[in-house]
Amino acid sequence: MILLPFIFLKRPDWYPMFSTVSITEKKQNGESLSQPEIEFIVNGYTAGIISDDDMTYWLKAIYKQGMSHEETVDYTGSILNSGAQLDFAHLPGYVVDKHSTGGVGDKVSLILGPLLAACDCYVPMLSGRGLGHTQGTIDKLDTIPAYRSSLSLPLFQRIVENEGISMMAHTKDICPADHKIYALRDVTNTVASLPLICGSIMSKKI
Repeated sequence: MILLPFIFLKRPDWYPMFSTVSITEKKQNGESLSQPEIEFIVNGYTAGIISDDDMTYWLKAIYKQGMSHEETVDYTGSILNSGAQLDFAHLPGYVVDKHSTGGVGDKVSLILGPLLAACDCYVPMLSGRGLGHTQGTIDKLDTIPAYRSSLSLPLFQRIVENEGISMMAHTKDICPADHKIYALRDVTNTVASLPLICGSIMSKKI
């Protein structure tokens, strides 16, 4: 008899005993998901425990069945809490943002952001790359010679404090769950889902 070694990986503390398949089937049947179930999916995929294929089935179930308001809030919170958060509360003015859910030109951001900064508002903007046929705001900014869309978080904060506005690419530090899910949505035809759009946008803004 040949004895084969088994390697047991320690599950993270946040990883409860859920099944990706059962959660996906639950959503496919039109049922609502609990906060722990949504957190399990988001954190599991971010950590590489849930595969691209399994996550794609879940995204397609959300795309077809949608999410309730409570589910969308829980999904947004799970993405928000997956990474670092920046605090601009010390700034002597309103901290505001503007985001588009799509658009080939992205002309509004480039005009409105500086106008808001000129009105003593502070505008920290995090934007994404390549999502659907429109591409992202950062793809367009990258076509401007010498524009730096990839910044460290301390530099990003300093520019916002000193200039009133900074527009930069999504980072691996803030909402890493969205960074990974965003890319998968782009190649699985699950972009046009309102709860997924809301979770992606609001997690980065909050």
